[in-house]
Amino acid sequence: MKTASNKIAGLGFGGMIGIDTMFVLFFLALEYGRAVQMFSIDGLLMGITMLMVLTLPYFLPSGSEKPLFANWMMGRGAIALAGILLGFAFKQSLGVVLPGGLRFMPMTFLILASMVSCYIQFYGLMKLRLAK
Repeated sequence: MKTASNKIAGLGFGGMIGIDTMFVLFFLALEYGRAVQMFSIDGLLMGITMLMVLTLPYFLPSGSEKPLFANWMMGRGAIALAGILLGFAFKQSLGVVLPGGLRFMPMTFLILASMVSCYIQFYGLMKLRLAK
């Protein structure tokens, strides 16, 4: 019997697994779509970083059951694709619909999301557990 939480887990969201890194992935993809030209060294490096943020959180220790890796990748890939498309739309709207000073907002949100995610990951790894 599948419940709503199982359906969400099947999409790669996994309950609370990787929610913090999902925000980092979204804002990284938003910045990638906004600032990067495809065939440049910074585009290559940001693309490699995005692939790492896409896949590596699956292997972090977790107390809940993990979804299948393919489902995880499909869910997170959809978030990355949405971020890239929104970043491209954001770049096109700067100076036309939005003021030009907002061009740094995706990077600002990326830095904030990364700091919160880092804190959550370190807390999860270092919290004290009773020995069995």
